[in-house]
Amino acid sequence: MQQHDGGPRNGVSRAVRLESFGGPEALVVQDVPEPHVGDGQIRIRVTAAGLNPMDWIMTSDDATAARFGLSLPCGFGTDYAGVVDQVGAGAKGYEVGDRVFGAALSRAVADFVVVDADGDIATGVAHHTPDGVDDRTAATLAIAGSTAAAALAVLKLGPDDTVLVGGAGGGVGVFAVQLARIAGARVIGTGSPATADHLRALGAEAVAYGDGLADRVRGLAAGPVTAALDLHGTDTVHAARELGVPDDRICTIAGAVDGVPAVSGASAGPAALDDIARLVAAGRLHVPIAATYPVADIRAAVERQADRHVRGKVVIDL
Repeated sequence: MQQHDGGPRNGVSRAVRLESFGGPEALVVQDVPEPHVGDGQIRIRVTAAGLNPMDWIMTSDDATAARFGLSLPCGFGTDYAGVVDQVGAGAKGYEVGDRVFGAALSRAVADFVVVDADGDIATGVAHHTPDGVDDRTAATLAIAGSTAAAALAVLKLGPDDTVLVGGAGGGVGVFAVQLARIAGARVIGTGSPATADHLRALGAEAVAYGDGLADRVRGLAAGPVTAALDLHGTDTVHAARELGVPDDRICTIAGAVDGVPAVSGASAGPAALDDIARLVAAGRLHVPIAATYPVADIRAAVERQADRHVRGKVVIDL
C-alpha cells in the first residue's frame, strides 16, 4: 500500500453525519475513525464536495433513505474532488498524488472517501481530474454531469434539433443545456422570469414555465420542437407531447410517465464524465458556482442548495 503524509492526524478525521434522517438540522460534523483502503481500493483526501438535490432528498426520511440502501448512522453528499493518498494492493490506474473527482453515495462530505478503483457511479468511482479544472469545479461534475449525459444519449441531438429543456437553470440543466448546444441543437429552456438572463448565458432561449407553456414555446417560432428533456417533474413532458414530440425523443430524470424514457446518472456511458471534464478543461463547458461554504456551515449550505432559485452549484470546502 502506498501512502503519503497530509490530512488529518492521529487516526481521526471529519465527516458530515446523520444520526436520524431529516432536514438540514439533522446534519452534524463529527470526528470519525480515519478510513483505510482494502485490496483494489483507493482513498481520496477530499478537498471539495458538491451538493445535489438528491443528497438531501434521499436522507429526508426513513422510507426514502431505505430505497437508496441507506441506514443510520449515515454520511452525506455524493460528489467530491481531491487527491489520492492511499492505493490498495491490486488497485490499477491510480497513484498517490493523482488529482481525482467522482461520486461516493452519501459519504462524500468528509475528509476521506474510499472507493473501488474499478467502481461505478452507483458504488463509488474516481476519475482523473484534467489539468485546467480546479477542485471546486471538479466536485460538481459527477451526478449532474452524468445525468445530463445519460439524458442526451437518449435524445441523440444534432444540428437539426430544437430541444425543450424543463428546469434548465438547475444543477443538471447547467450541463444539459451546454451539452445540447455543443451537439449543435437549438435549446429552449424553461424557468422563472428571474432566471431568463442565467438561461441565456448558458446558451438557451428562455421561456417561463407553468400553464400555457406549449403556447409560449410556439410563440418563439423558428421551427418545431423535436426533442424534450424534463429535469423537474412531468410538466415539460406534457407540453412536449402537445407540441408533437414523440415519446421516444422525450426524457425525464425526476418523474415517471408511461412510454417516456427515464434516466439517472448511473445510466451514463463509462466515458461520459471524462468527456465532460475534458470539455471543462478546454473551456467549452462552464459550471457556475453559486456559493462555497466551509464544512462547519453544512446546514446553511444545504438550505442554500435546496432553494429552487439557486443559480449554479453549491460546494463545500474541506
